[in-house]
Amino acid sequence: MKNKFKWGIAGTGVIAHKFAKGLDYLENAEISAVCSRNLNTAEAFSKEFNIPKAYGSYEDMAKDKELDLIYIATPHIRHKEDSKLFLKNGKGVLCEKPFSMNTEELKELVECARLYKQPVMEGMWTRFMPAIVRLRELLKDKVIGDVQIITADFGFKADHNPKGRLFNKKLGGGALLDVGIYTVAFASMVMGKQPELIKAITDIGTTGVDEKTSIQFGYDTGEIASLLCSISTETPQQAVIMGTKGMITIPAFWKAEELILSLAGEKEIKINLPIEGNGYNYEAAAFMDTVNRGETENPINSLDESLEIMKTMDKIRENIGLFYS
Repeated sequence: MKNKFKWGIAGTGVIAHKFAKGLDYLENAEISAVCSRNLNTAEAFSKEFNIPKAYGSYEDMAKDKELDLIYIATPHIRHKEDSKLFLKNGKGVLCEKPFSMNTEELKELVECARLYKQPVMEGMWTRFMPAIVRLRELLKDKVIGDVQIITADFGFKADHNPKGRLFNKKLGGGALLDVGIYTVAFASMVMGKQPELIKAITDIGTTGVDEKTSIQFGYDTGEIASLLCSISTETPQQAVIMGTKGMITIPAFWKAEELILSLAGEKEIKINLPIEGNGYNYEAAAFMDTVNRGETENPINSLDESLEIMKTMDKIRENIGLFYS
């Protein structure tokens, strides 16, 4: 069992900053290095977080034998190659969602991880927050009976920058990859399987990416899910799970701190489970726990499920005619 893990952070953007702040809340984690294609950017990041080493290339940081784990915080289109680079150099990898651009890329990444026997996990931070952990317990105990319907939405209004990552197709932009994956992964977690039927409609903007997409799922035993994502319109950002005995509403489900339990004929119950830290500490802690158990995959967020979710994402994109070259 390792007492303290030495982390390297690949990338210096907004998510990298959030993850670095998250690690500050964990006693068994320290950031030992950061890398960027721009050494000046890496050095500025290292000064901000008091990180001892800054690298001007990913390749140089990959050779650092003192590092245990790497957080991949680069753009979507780089996730596969950056993850593989560190896996081949004997580093465990926690990669920001989405794991890759498509299923074929993810298969390649998973094969690499298993070949080099390194721990790897998709950074779906929502899975490990206290409220979502409690949600899984309530569903397992069938407190609301058998799940019948799921609704989940995640939309916000972003500044329209054609060159920024959200609206730039070459950078893997679009609502589905950025925030839609939260809703798809949520449905996967609740249902424990992927849909049999998928129907979607979208609004493809002037830059060629989906700015808002509505998705309908149908399952082999009759359940349905209705999902919505957007980067051009603010939405409630909530999820509702409806069962045969009642429902559970999760406000801001992607950073959940409250569950609202509504059972037929009973008074509504609010379960408050506030986030400690900034939330990113939970996924980091879960990943380190996985490594300390001598495992290469986390059962709550397995590689097999990530693959199945990406297959579903591919089918959605096929449904709306959105493809990345």
